[in-house]
Amino acid sequence: MDAFADWLFVALWVLGVLLTLLPFVPATLVILFGALVHELLVGFRELSLGAWLGLGALALLAMLLDNVAALVGARRYGAGRAALWVAILGGVLGLFFGGGAGPSGGDGGGLWGAFLVGVWGLFFGAVGVLVLPFLLAWLFEYLSGRRPEEALRAAWGTLVGLMGGVVAKVLVHLAMGVLVLRAIF
Repeated sequence: MDAFADWLFVALWVLGVLLTLLPFVPATLVILFGALVHELLVGFRELSLGAWLGLGALALLAMLLDNVAALVGARRYGAGRAALWVAILGGVLGLFFGGGAGPSGGDGGGLWGAFLVGVWGLFFGAVGVLVLPFLLAWLFEYLSGRRPEEALRAAWGTLVGLMGGVVAKVLVHLAMGVLVLRAIF
């Protein structure tokens, strides 16, 4: 049972790190859930109180870094608060609408068609998560009276801030996994 619990945590940790790349997905909670399920399966005997406190501190740090990095990036390049929120909304919309129906037109096409649609959706969903926030932030800044160059700079800053927050969260999520892995292996 211990080996199953260990590898289940590893799977949930990897899933949590990957989910960090998607907006509004509680990846930090997935990693904490993985640690909790692991401990439930092994009778709460592998993670110490110090490890749990460390996980809690890292989880709070991940949430703080995500928000602060986006705000700092946007402010540094002159973006307004509203542009930051529009960019976040653009990331969510880009995730869902960036992929479209795919090269097969959504008609299925058997297993090969499903594979192509999945790859198409992953690629263009990822592009949508990057491009749509940038475009919406630029458009919002431009429509609010900024010159095109200023709006472009603000949109770039918003995107840099959002991506900086994602990178910071990935690093913290990796640290969370290493903390647990050191205790269980």
